[in-house]
Amino acid sequence: MRKIVGVLLIVLMGFLSLSAQDLGVHQQSTTYEWPSDQKVLEKLDQWQDLKFGMIIHWGLYAVPGIIESWALCSEDWINRPDSMRYCEYKKWYWGLSKDFNPVKFNPEQWADAADGAGMKYLVFTTKHHDGFNLFDTQQTDFKVTNGPFSKHPKANVAKYVFEAFRAKDFMIGAYYSKPDWHSQDFWWDKYSTPNRNVNYDIRKFPERWDRFKTFAYNQIQELMTDYGAVDILWLDGGWVRPRETVNEEVLSWGAPIPDWDQKIDLPKIADMARQQQPGLLIVDRTVHGPYENYQTPERSIPSKQLDYPWESCITLGNNWGFVPNEKLKSPTKVVHDLVEIVAKGGSLLLGVGPRPDGTLDAEVVERLQTIGEWLQANGDAIYGTRTAEYYQDGEVFFTKGKDKETYAVARLAEGEPVPAAIRWSGNLPAKGSSLVLLATGEKVKWKMDGDQVLVSVPKSFRKSHAEYPALAFSIQPK
Repeated sequence: MRKIVGVLLIVLMGFLSLSAQDLGVHQQSTTYEWPSDQKVLEKLDQWQDLKFGMIIHWGLYAVPGIIESWALCSEDWINRPDSMRYCEYKKWYWGLSKDFNPVKFNPEQWADAADGAGMKYLVFTTKHHDGFNLFDTQQTDFKVTNGPFSKHPKANVAKYVFEAFRAKDFMIGAYYSKPDWHSQDFWWDKYSTPNRNVNYDIRKFPERWDRFKTFAYNQIQELMTDYGAVDILWLDGGWVRPRETVNEEVLSWGAPIPDWDQKIDLPKIADMARQQQPGLLIVDRTVHGPYENYQTPERSIPSKQLDYPWESCITLGNNWGFVPNEKLKSPTKVVHDLVEIVAKGGSLLLGVGPRPDGTLDAEVVERLQTIGEWLQANGDAIYGTRTAEYYQDGEVFFTKGKDKETYAVARLAEGEPVPAAIRWSGNLPAKGSSLVLLATGEKVKWKMDGDQVLVSVPKSFRKSHAEYPALAFSIQPK
């Protein structure tokens, strides 16, 4: 029966994943508040140097290869097999904890792939909305260390993921879902579960909500105290928020909003977390204020340059987690997105999902490696840079190094040969300046053509590179 249902879900969840892009995402916030803690500001500046990270979604949903936790939710954009009653579906889904046995779990492979891609920081799902924990929490038995994988030497998954990425000198981010659909103090079986929110009126049952707040506090305390140095606490589930923060912007997203407050006392959590991890960046997604240390537009790039910290979180495929036969974005598309994001002042957090056996798909690794090859040659125009006042001229984007050196990065059409020349206006080199092609380190010829600079691309480079994602140039004054 379970195998049959799994096949049905693989087919049907293709439709769900497309719908999720419209209704299951966190839109971009419009308000930003700079932190006042000096250690947080210092960490934020360090994070802004990194520019490129990996977010890993992994959990029960990898077993049948379906979209994360969302099919547990009963909002009108969700699809499930018509042959299953909802209560049967929930029993089946949560029962996948007896099948989650990633015997080839290889966090070192993940870290190697991320490092090879030129990534510099990690965000790992310690718990998604379904409530299944990928760390050895003491607050519930619904966890990876209480199932078929429990005897494995690396059963405490988050511990070993963090260790593998720390060994590559990555900043470490712990993704934690504020909602928990498995918890009886969030989705109480006494009532139905019509949407993503807590399913009882917490004004009538304050003691139950207090238990849930204690549960969340204790879990985050475990992550902050038992898993080594953590740089980022990345809190998902922005609908779990103080009622007073629900404004027209939040209502415009279309998610259902209950009449009662859903705050989990984040100031108390933040105080505890930063006592354990000084300078910790807290990313309470879409909840404006002191605990959204950087913004996280999802599956999108802002239309203009922003002068505060942000990252676009975008999937390599169509889904966050593993889905069989996933169509992946090309390395060129990822490089193009990265260039635009960095020029606009942000970072790119690229999403991948390991297979149910605990390994990354070979095609994913290959594409990451190709991205890394471009960054290895052109990273000076990306890492450690800040925005240029004039940041874009068509397909040419500009960044500035901290020593004020200007970089021009020209995105090239995918599938087309490298052109003989690149031209742009704005950020024009002064007379006597040198232009260096970062990919080779050689100075290139340039001249003014009216109000534009015309830069020659060496014939030797064009012959040896039939295609190339983007050409990066350093503008070096005399």
